Amino acid sequence: MTLDYLIVGAGPAGLQLAALLEADGKRDYLVLEQAGIPGAFFATFPRHRQLISINKPHTGSDDPELNLRLDWNSLLSDDPTLRFTGYTERYFPDADVMVRYLADFAAKTGARIRYHSRVTSVRKADGVFEVRAGEEVFRARRLVVATGVSQPYRPDIPGLELAEQYADMPVDPRDYLDQKVLIIGKGNSAFETADSLMETTTLIHVAGPSSIRMAWRTHYVGHLRAVNNNFLDTYQLKSANAILDGDVKRIERDGDGFTVTFSFSRADEVVKELRYDRVLVCTGFAFDASIFDDTCRPRLAVRDRFPAQTPAWESVNVPGLYFAGTITQERDFKRSTSGFIHGFRYGVRALHRILERRYGDAPWPAEKLDATGELIADAVIARVNRTSALWQQFGFLADVVTVAGSDARYHDEVPVEYFTGTGLRTPDHDYEHAFVVTLEYGPEHDQVDPFDVTVHRVAQDVPGQAHDAAYLHPVVRHHRAGQVVATHHLAENLENRWDRPETHVAPLVAFVDRCLSS
Repeated sequence: MTLDYLIVGAGPAGLQLAALLEADGKRDYLVLEQAGIPGAFFATFPRHRQLISINKPHTGSDDPELNLRLDWNSLLSDDPTLRFTGYTERYFPDADVMVRYLADFAAKTGARIRYHSRVTSVRKADGVFEVRAGEEVFRARRLVVATGVSQPYRPDIPGLELAEQYADMPVDPRDYLDQKVLIIGKGNSAFETADSLMETTTLIHVAGPSSIRMAWRTHYVGHLRAVNNNFLDTYQLKSANAILDGDVKRIERDGDGFTVTFSFSRADEVVKELRYDRVLVCTGFAFDASIFDDTCRPRLAVRDRFPAQTPAWESVNVPGLYFAGTITQERDFKRSTSGFIHGFRYGVRALHRILERRYGDAPWPAEKLDATGELIADAVIARVNRTSALWQQFGFLADVVTVAGSDARYHDEVPVEYFTGTGLRTPDHDYEHAFVVTLEYGPEHDQVDPFDVTVHRVAQDVPGQAHDAAYLHPVVRHHRAGQVVATHHLAENLENRWDRPETHVAPLVAFVDRCLSS
């Protein structure tokens, strides 16, 4: 039997796609999972068990779509019992809750999963993928890899093999009692580890060549989060610990400890030898492409950490090979949220629609409306005031309104680059105009300190100045003949309500009318 889709990995992304295919009921599919449970990654990671994805049951709203803006852990489902917010009230939940939630999601959605099926090889012959797991070989026309970043990323440092990896280092702080510890890496896993060990170690140095970037400044949730940054106080307030900016040149065994040669990047290139009792490597993870043979090995990108992908999340060099989940962050690396559940849950839904459009001749779901400035503006305003997809996947996913004569159609949650490259035309709707609606931060929003009260900010609710606003706000771009010919920014608003008649609605109606009459 040759399946329509074979999904590798029963983590959040694999479960999300399986649930959509199961509900659709049109395709033969199967999920292969090497572990005995779904979401097995969360049984181990993060090592100190606290998630940094927020969970807020108490929002003051009963709108399930709006509430997903503050629920970063739920997968998409019409079943209200499958909201993560019903499992715990902790703002930063324990990872064990995620394990339980994903097991329930798999069971209640009826996802077809083959557990204890570790994929060992993938080849492609005559346009069909042949996937070996144990003694079985599965065949599929399309393969969707949702394995996440499953192997540690190891920088090229001589002697790195002597260090302890984040994946298997001890997590009991007493195991590091009175020791000097070097942590290589400057991301959340490094600082999560440093915060956990501060009470028992003699000192901790956190080292790496890159600058620390704070998520509250860049708006990228993968940068250092405040929940993990207590260590910064201990450095800046002279409490024994330090952050080293530069490169680890080599690690050498020195009796019971280690000598580390370090080149400082901000101290006239000074090179020093530093001694530690322990060296921990917390440098993140990478995609494992070792299962693919030469017939279908995907090209890699971003220092070979992710598969290179088209705007449809298809391999750039292997037709029919698609990706879902955290590995899709190659498309918006450190710019939006495709690397996290609250982002890629919408990416997976968009992928499902792309697959149905490509292989099932199904048009992108759309609502019809009359092509007037007032009705189009009303539809846009209604969506931007409650959508979670555009809120989470800012600048990456868009709602698109296409117009052919008096016929307008509203399509939601379309990847921006997919639309600009492929479009949404159907045999009965050869549109002339398109309005692409996104939520975006302002220009150079990550270059200023948002807490600096001396920095001038554009006044809220003032039409005509919104293009300079730093905070998240709606942007509407008019496309014609494949080109952006006009852009309109809606004024930012503290309550994230863009529905004031004179401030938001009337200027948008006027903009759409001008575009339609151009």
